This record gives sequence, structure tokens and C-alpha cells, in this order.
Amino acid sequence: MVKEWWRGLLVLVFKSQKDVQSCGYYRGIRLISHTMKVWERLVEARLKVRPALHLVTGASEGIGRAYAFALAERGMDVVIMSRTKATLEEVAKEIGATTGQRVKVIVADFSEEEAFREIEEEMKHLNVGVLVNNVGVLPSFIPCKFLESEGLDKMCKIILPGMENRRKGVIINVASGIASFPFPLYTLYAASKIFVERFSQGLQAEYKDRGILIQAVAPFGVSTRMAGFQQTNTVTLLPEEFVQKSLQYLRAGDKIHGSLCHTLLAWLLQSIPLKILHAEFVLQGLQNYVKKKTGQKESVSDL
Repeated sequence: MVKEWWRGLLVLVFKSQKDVQSCGYYRGIRLISHTMKVWERLVEARLKVRPALHLVTGASEGIGRAYAFALAERGMDVVIMSRTKATLEEVAKEIGATTGQRVKVIVADFSEEEAFREIEEEMKHLNVGVLVNNVGVLPSFIPCKFLESEGLDKMCKIILPGMENRRKGVIINVASGIASFPFPLYTLYAASKIFVERFSQGLQAEYKDRGILIQAVAPFGVSTRMAGFQQTNTVTLLPEEFVQKSLQYLRAGDKIHGSLCHTLLAWLLQSIPLKILHAEFVLQGLQNYVKKKTGQKESVSDL
């Protein structure tokens, strides 16, 4: 049903309730409202894979933590994974107290090969309905060190067979908006995020007829520790706000930016000629910005 403030506004414009009912705008608003409700129900149905646990990597803070809360708030038990045990346990307590859902904690350092064998052993008897791959490294020095994408590949290899057997599942791979164009000084980082996008799109093409949805989510500004807790504004969102928006676009394709504002920003940046983006004054400004970050240690996180 159209919200009352819409109805009241139309009554003021058209003078009578009868005029409102016959108004094309009114019908259009009702159609949009109904469509959004149907869309939200389809998304909710896709997420509610029962009985299942839902696994989020890089879940100790930022975007990963927000995904863990969002899934638990939808009535789902979750497995949260990161390398920091104390922080994970605190997040697990918060999720349990807030949502009443069960939370399993797995401590894993993706920089260690042994971690994946331990994860596979932990997960082999669990039914994973949704996997959110969120571990990443934001380099804080020049030139940047290559971000390994091996963890993404291995997590999919561990989880996909079970989803394929059940012919149902969702995999969300968190990429980055800076992969939308060549990004000097973060060249290898941006290139590694392109891998996340192409990997996700290729897998979706392979598994789309097996009941599995695989999507790359490429945000721009999200206020997390690794992004220096940037002040929120129209295009810089809180992790919780971004995740709630991105889940609404779960069925919108194999690659999304997660929100309307980030989608528009991607379009704008891609429309700017590279001659301008790579101009000396732009590169100098970017270099100065990066140098301010060099005091930060490179670490595994959620960007």
C-alpha cells in the first residue's frame, strides 16, 4: 500500500480522494511499492536456505561483521571467521545477544596454507547456505604488495561441492570499486580485485543452472578501519548501511556496486578520460594521500 504521506500529498494536488484514485501517478507509485515488496520477498527467500549455517570470512569488523549481523537478523545461524580470536568472540556474543541466533567461531589466518585444511575439516559436516568471502588486504605503502587471491579460490573449492549437491546456495565475493578503472599506486591491488570480479562472473556462468547464485560486490566508500574511518556522506556509507543495501541487489546480476550511489559513482568515474585521471596533478594528489597512510601496517581485513 502506498504510504500515507504520498496519499496526502496527492490529495493536496488533485483536491479530492476520487481524483487521486484515478491519477496515473498514484497508480505508478502503487506499482513501484508493490514491485519493491515482491523483490524484497524474492531476496529473502533466496537467503533463507534451510537448514543451513552461513559463513562470513573477515567477520571481526567492518563489512564482514555487518554481513554476519545482517544474515543473523534474518533468522540464520552463522559461522564467523577471522584471524583475531578475541575480537571474533566479542562479535559472536553481540550477534547472539542481539539476534538470538547461534554463532560458531573459527579462527583462521589466510596467509597460512595449513589454515585451509583446518577450515575444510571444520566445515565438512556443516551445511553452508551462504558464503561471504570478505578477507582482503589494503596495502598502505608504495609500491603496493600484491594481494593474494588464493584464499577466495580455496574457500569456494571447500564450500561449492556441498552447494552443488543440494542445488542451492549463495556466494558473495567482496571486491572493490577501484577495480573499475586503472588505479595508479594501487595498481596490483586494483588488478587483484578485477580477479575477484572475473572469478565470480566465470563461476556464476558455470553454476547458474545448478541453483547457485554467485555475485561480486564492488563498493566504493565504506567507513571501516582499513579505510581510515572516513566521515560518512552521500557516497561513503557505514558498513551496516552498505550491507543492507547490497543484499537488496542480490538478484541484480553477477557484479554489483551494492548501492545506487556507488553505481552512479562508478558510471561517473568510468566516463572520465584516463588522460585526466592519470594527469600529473591527480597522481600527485593521490600519492600525497597514500603517503599519509604509510604509518599504517598492512593487515588482513575486510575491504
